[in-house]
Amino acid sequence: MGRDTTAGVGGRSEPPGYRLECPRAKPKLGPYLGRIEQILTDDQAMPAKQRHTAKRIWERLREAGYTGGYTAVKEAVHGLRRTGQEVFVPLGHRPGEAQVDFGQAVVKVNGRLRKVAFFVMALPYSDAVFVQAFERECMETFREEHVQALAFFGGVPRRISYDNTTIAVSQILGGGRGRRLTRGFCQLKSHYLFDQHFCRPARGNKKGVVEGR
Repeated sequence: MGRDTTAGVGGRSEPPGYRLECPRAKPKLGPYLGRIEQILTDDQAMPAKQRHTAKRIWERLREAGYTGGYTAVKEAVHGLRRTGQEVFVPLGHRPGEAQVDFGQAVVKVNGRLRKVAFFVMALPYSDAVFVQAFERECMETFREEHVQALAFFGGVPRRISYDNTTIAVSQILGGGRGRRLTRGFCQLKSHYLFDQHFCRPARGNKKGVVEGR
């Protein structure tokens, strides 16, 4: 401890708190900030559900040679995002429950980018997930997707949560509390004997695990 520092401490009843005069450098992450910015910029042209999470960006940086931790990447991603996101309260998940969602993804087929429909079934309690792409979203593929997913999991969930896809719901009744189900969905449900649960209209985030997928 130098003379000036000792004199400064001696004039106080207790040692002063540590003050950081300039931000700490990020030697590990610094060279990769441009790459993060490019990923976020490219995401703007992609469907919302296909954009990168902070964890996926961290995984991509590790593939490129980054050796730092996830927290630093997460903080950098949050700082670079130009728009806020809705905050969701984490939900508890019981065994035997599944969540289903549909979406579109941009994929490269024979060297050309095109949109395909994809189906996701997730088991939030165990974090298991099944994903399969199809040419289009219709009742035929809806049935096949369930057959493939349940065969993959080796069993049938007690309850499956859906949004209000017209493949399963022909009409929403009673201020959003009731559903008139399609014939095809009733046949599927009768075959596998699971209970269905539908999110409130415009509240698909209630099945946030599969939405995140």
